Amino acid sequence: MPRNKDIKKVLVIGSGPIIIGQAAEFDYAGTQACRSLKEEGMEVVLLNSNPATIMTDKDIADRVYIEPLTVEVVEQLILKEKPDSVLPTLGGQAGLNLGMELDESGFLAEQGVRLIGTTAETIRKAEDRQEFKDTMEKIGEPVAPSDIVEDVKHGLEIAAEIGYPVVLRPAYTLGGTGGGIAHDRYEMEEIANRGIKLSPINQILVERSIAGWKEVEFEVMRDGADNCIIVCAMENIDPVGVHTGDSIVVAPTQTLTDQQYQMLRTASLDIIRYLRIEGGCNVQYGLDTKTNQYYVIEVNPRVSRSSALASKATGYPIAKVAAKIALGMHLDEITNAITGNTKACFEPSIDYVVCKFPRWPFEKFTLADREIGTQMKATGEVMALDRTLEGALLKALRSLEVGGGYLHLDKLDGQSLYDIRCLLRRIDNERIFVVAEALRRGIEPEEINRITRIDLFFIYKIQNIIMMERRLMKEGLTVESLKAAKRIQMPDEAIAHFCEVTPKEVENFKRKANVHPDFKMVDTCAAEFEAHTPYYYSAYGAEDEVKPQGKGSVVVFGSGPIRIGQGIEFDYCSVHASWALRKAGKKSIVINNNPETVSTDFDTSDSLYFEPLTEQDVMEIIDKEKPEGVICQFGGQTAINLATPMAKRGIRIIGSSNESIDMAEDRERFDTLMGQLGIARPKGCLVESVEEAMAKTEELDYPLIVRPSYVLGGRAMQIVYDQAELKQYLKEAVVASHEHPVLIDQYMVGREVEVDAISDGVDVCIPGIMEQIERSGVHSGDSIAVYPPQHLSQEIIETLTDYTGRIARAMNVKGLVNIQFIVVNGKVYVIEVNPRASRTVPFMSKITGINMVEYATRVALGESLKDTGLPLGLVPDKGYVAVKAPVFSFSKLGLVEIKLGPEMKSTGEVMGIGHTYQEALYKAVVAAHLTVPSHGNVLITVSDRDKPETAELARGFVNLGYRLICTSGTGSYFQNLGIPVEIIKKIHEKGENCEKYLKLGKVDMVLNTISYGSQIEQEGYDLRRIAVELAIPCITSLDTAKEVLRVMASTGDGYHVEAIQDYVKEN
Repeated sequence: MPRNKDIKKVLVIGSGPIIIGQAAEFDYAGTQACRSLKEEGMEVVLLNSNPATIMTDKDIADRVYIEPLTVEVVEQLILKEKPDSVLPTLGGQAGLNLGMELDESGFLAEQGVRLIGTTAETIRKAEDRQEFKDTMEKIGEPVAPSDIVEDVKHGLEIAAEIGYPVVLRPAYTLGGTGGGIAHDRYEMEEIANRGIKLSPINQILVERSIAGWKEVEFEVMRDGADNCIIVCAMENIDPVGVHTGDSIVVAPTQTLTDQQYQMLRTASLDIIRYLRIEGGCNVQYGLDTKTNQYYVIEVNPRVSRSSALASKATGYPIAKVAAKIALGMHLDEITNAITGNTKACFEPSIDYVVCKFPRWPFEKFTLADREIGTQMKATGEVMALDRTLEGALLKALRSLEVGGGYLHLDKLDGQSLYDIRCLLRRIDNERIFVVAEALRRGIEPEEINRITRIDLFFIYKIQNIIMMERRLMKEGLTVESLKAAKRIQMPDEAIAHFCEVTPKEVENFKRKANVHPDFKMVDTCAAEFEAHTPYYYSAYGAEDEVKPQGKGSVVVFGSGPIRIGQGIEFDYCSVHASWALRKAGKKSIVINNNPETVSTDFDTSDSLYFEPLTEQDVMEIIDKEKPEGVICQFGGQTAINLATPMAKRGIRIIGSSNESIDMAEDRERFDTLMGQLGIARPKGCLVESVEEAMAKTEELDYPLIVRPSYVLGGRAMQIVYDQAELKQYLKEAVVASHEHPVLIDQYMVGREVEVDAISDGVDVCIPGIMEQIERSGVHSGDSIAVYPPQHLSQEIIETLTDYTGRIARAMNVKGLVNIQFIVVNGKVYVIEVNPRASRTVPFMSKITGINMVEYATRVALGESLKDTGLPLGLVPDKGYVAVKAPVFSFSKLGLVEIKLGPEMKSTGEVMGIGHTYQEALYKAVVAAHLTVPSHGNVLITVSDRDKPETAELARGFVNLGYRLICTSGTGSYFQNLGIPVEIIKKIHEKGENCEKYLKLGKVDMVLNTISYGSQIEQEGYDLRRIAVELAIPCITSLDTAKEVLRVMASTGDGYHVEAIQDYVKEN
């Protein structure tokens, strides 16, 4: 059946900001789907609040709305754009929930708009826990014994009946939010209370725990004619009990017998057929391999994180095909874009092993609870391909950019055998390293299997790696031992370590023995048909299948896994760089290892390599392709870190040279340069030891801001208030040394300003200036930022423009540069300069209509700014205002301190755009979920130094009809000023205290500022943690509180939605 002729205009709902549990995989899927719909001649309207993704680019859809994802916005948008269909299955849980709300309210029916892709009834059957259970029972698919509860008391009764341990799963939530495993009554009460609050329909499922069974996932496609195929079956190395997003996943399944595989395959097809899902669907199973008993854990009737992985693992473009099925097309009519001549009804077959490894944010949150369970904690993931499972695992570990990039943790060396046995029982992010260490110490695989419930097959594979280590220690470096080690992808550094030689010697020996990898192709059909747009992975001892791109090719280094401080913004930049190279007539080659992104899509570049971004791995590709140069400025710190090693090897760096990068990152050179230019900097120094720090800081005034040199996202930055705190920082957080000096600056309180510019070394173009709302000391990625600036005089703006031009010329920047300034009492100081793409490039490109990455790439290739036709100097402000607000994922990471400081903590961002500051801010605050119901209760408790300023705020809240609740200190201060408050006890005091009020739902918002001093002030910390766990907005900065108050005061005056195309066109 060709496509449905009644569908002409489709509204696609995106997934909003990146949070843990909902990362870039939905942007990749949404981008692919929008392009797929346009291929079929549809008019596409897109709604998404996330400015950092390619998906909200004005070319991806005909009309792009960067607006809050709320029912009111979608209704206004439908009335304005009049689409005939809504596609909600590509925006993750956020998109699904919005589609369901609109369907249930009857609004879609009134407007004559339908949901396409999957019907509301099907979504209900899969998402509503009771309906799901009933549906599975109807078709005879087993589910774990369970019951639905809507209050804690009932939950406790059910749990007693089923027997502990039990798993709790809230309905309609994402990434296991609010869920967990309860082992006793006390845990049950705590998790149930939180889960019921976090579920939009306030229900949770209590079911028997099958933790320890094998977890298997099937990715299935179905069309309207009931044709079904299995795209990919995947197996988790971690048993049931660890969220699949936090598990190490391999494909194809490695340990299932044919009988088990066929049994689950049949079940998957039965389920998708009975649910009548049209498009992609993911089914998760728990399997007891001893008895072949299985349970269906859940069904996702939408494109999910696993779909992105299945898509990249097999090369089958799930989102693209799902979008065409939504239009009524059938699998046998849709062409497989990779082979170009087979149809989408072929089941992919793969002749390699895929390994996905999660990337956790624990290095940012040293106190976070590192245990992993049913609630997801990873911010991103990497994927690696190889001919062996051992090789795929070792490549994935290198791609993570954590620690030594090998299956070994230094800190385990000192542990006793007894300690290692104890650590095996802990289910945390380091478990796989502990397994390897246990094998090194001679603990038997069977014993490890008994403790961890990890399948023996995987333990033997890890043992093969350990045996290889022993062989290298025994034989040393020989041609035979080198080949064997390389066959399982062991890195040069590890081989050097075990053979007791230097990595350089290994590299030379490799060249002499002519041992190098061959590159194999991913083509969906195990080479049965010829492929047109394949991608490649390296393997040793295989035949090579690459045709080098030859003359005119340029390598773009991607940004690796998504993590805090290096998010999807850099993937946006890599994609635009690849597109700009093609426009300029060059061949683009992308190297990256993140399966969730658009840069690793098969048609983004001319050649794609799924490889780790380490010096060794990228050199193998460069030796193969012989490109004319590499671009390092778009892949965040990952790519910048490759600039020096590349330059040392004589490889041409296109754009700002290694010299410019070093000038910005080497503190002393930077200070000298600013001195020569006569541009002020905050007073500071560079130290290599504690003694030097004590001597050099005598002439500085506290507070000071300290940080290691060469970092991204403010890792390990801190503000210290006296000498004792400085000593403690240098002892605990960062050890200063000659190789890794520490920077110390005077901490200035002022307004931070950020400028992104394009420079060709002579002229600069500044698309716009952004101003941070939070006072300095909060990382720019965590601060609310506004364009154009609202509080700067014309004179200061002229100074900023002048400084930017002079710095870019002095550093000979060719491409993008990001400069952070601080304005204190009308004087401008420079904080830092980065000659690369920054986090704000996508935001600035979208709101000014200047595609910064494209122009930067052209300049890097040698064009002058004058020739590109860009305006020089500062581009005049547009007639509208845009606000970028951060979004955090604190509730997913237990025990994390949520106060904001110089180290970045947000995982994503949203944008509000309007004709006035008020309107833009209102949209940003709504999109970031910071709004409070009118006439709600606000709990305020602040440190003494903030009381006078807070009193003004408190009056504002009271005037708007809010009730204030305070603890004794803040409360009595307010009462003396005649502000009405209710005073309650602190958390550690008995009786009617803060904790009780929060848990009873008597508080709608918390405002709490930090009492200074580095000892975590327990009271405030507990208060903020409880608020976050219960999903109550918690604000720790008075500047944010002021802006939120402003928004409350202006609610929705003249609030209207408008496409980004209209804003940019008006000017």
